[in-house]
Formats: sequence, structure tokens, C-alpha cells
Amino acid sequence: MTTKLPTREEALELFKRYNKSDSLLRHALAVEATMTHFAKVLGEPDVEKWSIVGLIHDLDYEMYPDEHCIKVQEILQDENYPEDYIRAVASHGYGICCDIEPVEKMEKVLYAIDELTGLITAVALLRPSKSVLDLEPKSVKKKWKDKAFAAGVDRSIIQRGIDMLEMERDDVIKETILAMRNVAEEIGLKGNL
Repeated sequence: MTTKLPTREEALELFKRYNKSDSLLRHALAVEATMTHFAKVLGEPDVEKWSIVGLIHDLDYEMYPDEHCIKVQEILQDENYPEDYIRAVASHGYGICCDIEPVEKMEKVLYAIDELTGLITAVALLRPSKSVLDLEPKSVKKKWKDKAFAAGVDRSIIQRGIDMLEMERDDVIKETILAMRNVAEEIGLKGNL
């Protein structure tokens, strides 16, 4: 069977087949928006590919939490996804639940921003506005240092990804916030502005 390039609609339908949680969908949409944004910022030619990889990165998380980043490879192979999509999705679990190291730029961005979108969401929801639209990087940087805040977000993973990208942490935080603003309503972070 030959691989085919999935459309965004097909990827979303596949994601929803394996995930019923609204919070996981919001996270997938935040990561998708961030991947799309970074593809454009970095001048990548295949923005749609980056978008889809971001959207489906946690495809197996709800149904197969103990096989996260492993089961997804089988699912995507069965769906005839291209090998580079499968590798990119699996690589975001490097050193956590799989041994596929991020080497391509797309993989490194996904690795860096997956947990970061969670931290930014937590910071935004703490604000009086409950919005990402008026969130500034300095607020995220302040909460980064507070290990008790959003304790489930592993800052070392984010930093490892940022180091792989050879970018400044401040820039990655700023660009991720800008990306999430593009889908603020869809991810529940428009708030009361």
C-alpha cells in the first residue's frame, strides 16, 4: 500500500476517533497552531505537514496512555501516513516514552513546544482575563521559575527542545504565545477580553 498525504480534515477526524476529551482536543489545536506558526516563521515550505503533525501528536494518548508515542506509530502506519509524519509524532516522546530522537527541525519544534503550550495555557487561565490575548512572555517566564505552579509541566523537556533548536527561550515563548492567540477561541483562551 502506498502512503498518501493526509488532509487536515482527515487528520482531525482521525484524532477525534481516538480522543473524546475536550482538553486533549484543545491541546492538539494549540500545538497545531504553534507548529503552523513556527513553520511560517522558519520559512518551511510545507506548513500543512507541520500543522498535521502538531494536530495528531497525542493521537494515542487517551486510549493508550501506557503506549504513548509507541501505539501511534502502528495507528499511523495502518492509516498509510508518510514515514516522516510518523517519526515526527513519535519523536516528541524522546527520553520520556520512546527513544526516537528529534533530529529534523519540525521534530525539534514539536518537542520544545508541546509542554510549553501547557504552561502557557496554565498561566493564561490564572490571569484575571483568563486569556492568552493579553498574556506577555514575562508572565510565563515568572511562572517558569515557580516549580509548584503547573508542576506537571516538565520545564527540562521544554528547555532541552529549545536547546536543540538553538533559539533563545524568550523567543520561543513569545512565538508560542503569538501562535496560540491565533486560535484563542478554539482552545478556550479568549477569556473575557
